[in-house]
Amino acid sequence: MSRRVEYSKLGGPEVLQIVEVEPPHPAPGEVRVRVLAAGINPFDAKVFRGMPTAKKQSVTFPMGNGSDFAGVIDELGEGVSSLTLGDLVMGARTFFAQADFLVIAANRVILVPEGLPIGQAGSLNTAGRTAWASVESLQLNDEDVVLVSAAAGGVGVIAVQLAKRAGATVIGSASESNHDFLRSLGVIPVAYGEGMADAVRAVAPQGITAALDNFGHGFVDVALELGAPASRINTIADYESPEKYGVGAVGAAGASLDDLRELALLVAAGAVDVPIDSVFPLERAADAYTRLIEGHLRGKIVLVTQ
Repeated sequence: MSRRVEYSKLGGPEVLQIVEVEPPHPAPGEVRVRVLAAGINPFDAKVFRGMPTAKKQSVTFPMGNGSDFAGVIDELGEGVSSLTLGDLVMGARTFFAQADFLVIAANRVILVPEGLPIGQAGSLNTAGRTAWASVESLQLNDEDVVLVSAAAGGVGVIAVQLAKRAGATVIGSASESNHDFLRSLGVIPVAYGEGMADAVRAVAPQGITAALDNFGHGFVDVALELGAPASRINTIADYESPEKYGVGAVGAAGASLDDLRELALLVAAGAVDVPIDSVFPLERAADAYTRLIEGHLRGKIVLVTQ
């Protein structure tokens, strides 16, 4: 038998259960992956809590959970020649990742680069592709001053580093406990919440030229107030602002597997840091999401199967 995280009603993390199911087997063109690590994302929690998401999700019970994973190929479907048994791969399959095994099309995974720790590999797909696509959408250069919200979180911590690599001056909002960490990445930290606009003006009196919103809660209004044009603001957390102001809403779908591969190589080489906030065994998925919902994270939370 195989374990899997699923839920049969909406609610808080307590609805997540570990159930035993028959192990899946790959169809032609698919591979089976023995999952070693599965990153968790705010999207997952929004779905099982019945909260709005960028794209309306249909929920059919019992529902699996999680998207991002890394693991070892242990079965090959008919016709698969691009991968071999024992290959260490990473990718995402929405609502199936938090399990001992999953099956996925062979062309939807990439090999884990040498030197990339399994925890980072298993949590990189959604946050990494989102950060990559959102930064690319702004076409940043060395004349830009970009403000990034939730700058120490899963998406934000990657986005600030990619924005720095593009040459921009980066200001990141985060809790005080993460300010020294952001400084270590070359980011100018400011506190979020009331007074953030004044804090940004204190470090960038000339204003900002672009903004990446990973937090919502009025951040887009602050970015506009500070001088960023709507065309150079991207949000993944404020579902009303794209229509209200004309700001961008580029997410993970805006980045390809080739982009993910390039980012994975950067992380493996130490050029981009993806900190792991905490690691939980699969059986403690509910505790992992409680930690996620509490906030003030530094990087990613990962579930491991062994």
